[in-house]
Amino acid sequence: MTSHSKFWFRFASPQAFYALAGRLWPGLAVVATLLGLWGLWLGLFVAPTDFQQGQAYRIIFVHVPASWMSMVIYMAMAFWALLGLTFNTRLSGMMTQALAPTGALFAFLSLWTGALWGKPMWGAWWVWDARLTSELILFFLYLGFIGLTAAIDDPRRSDKAGGLLALVGAINVPIIYFSVRWWNTLHQGASVSMTQGSSMAQTMLTAMLLMALSFWFYAIAVALYRVRTLILVRERNTHWVGELLKTEELCK
Repeated sequence: MTSHSKFWFRFASPQAFYALAGRLWPGLAVVATLLGLWGLWLGLFVAPTDFQQGQAYRIIFVHVPASWMSMVIYMAMAFWALLGLTFNTRLSGMMTQALAPTGALFAFLSLWTGALWGKPMWGAWWVWDARLTSELILFFLYLGFIGLTAAIDDPRRSDKAGGLLALVGAINVPIIYFSVRWWNTLHQGASVSMTQGSSMAQTMLTAMLLMALSFWFYAIAVALYRVRTLILVRERNTHWVGELLKTEELCK
């Protein structure tokens, strides 16, 4: 085994990952906060008014990054679920469960801000549009995953059941992404494309990317913070957790 492989296998251990997550999450949270404040300032106060949608368009600086993250986090869950089902690693199930609440939050934020945007644009809070409907299904998948894993007491069975649901539900993510191409929908197409560039003004694009980065760092920080709690709960009967808790008691 190479030194590079040993490095990654080392952090597959809950004990090693607990320490790594503790070092990383505070800094990531600070970066997320700073990027978010910068992005909101640009988006709400500096970016020009859209000539078609007026001031109402500014909701996209939250709506679009939240929608992106709702899909990215679910795919990250599916990745960890695949690792767990393939290699039977304890950390994989904990990471999947740590990501789910944040993914559900972003899916809800995407739907809620989409409704706020849709009312002045379409004249309705909700329409059974392909993208909106598939995003709603994603939100229900998150809730289903959280409910399923919480309902099973045995961690191994819980991880396996949740992992299977995460993998099956991942089929919905490309449906969300390509829905505006596959069907005639009310939802507008992508304003930012990897192949065709951006149709947005530079200030708008900068604000959008800053908010997306802020949400990325936030999601990682919260997942690392949450997985530390899950590790302590799952590993509470191990020697290293007992020693850790004793040390923390002495430091108080």
